Amino acid sequence: MYGKVATVAVVGNEDGAHETVADLMQGLNDVGFTLPVQGGAYWVGEAMQIVDFKDLDQVPDPVASTDPGLFRNAARLASYLKATPNPTG
Repeated sequence: MYGKVATVAVVGNEDGAHETVADLMQGLNDVGFTLPVQGGAYWVGEAMQIVDFKDLDQVPDPVASTDPGLFRNAARLASYLKATPNPTG
């Protein structure tokens, strides 16, 4: 997977989203993906509640303000990797 860019997004209602992002990113890195700065995003609802992300009336501000940065960083990194491929990959 050298030369490919990966990001991770997790939605959940309990603690563990940050660890899930970290575990997935480590796995992606292990098989050769390149990960951008701020390449993971997650939303966690309040613990022990029944509200799911899909049920929200609008995207929460922290998510709405974080995701565009993730997308920009991934696109910029992919453009860079395409323009300057790894000679050993």
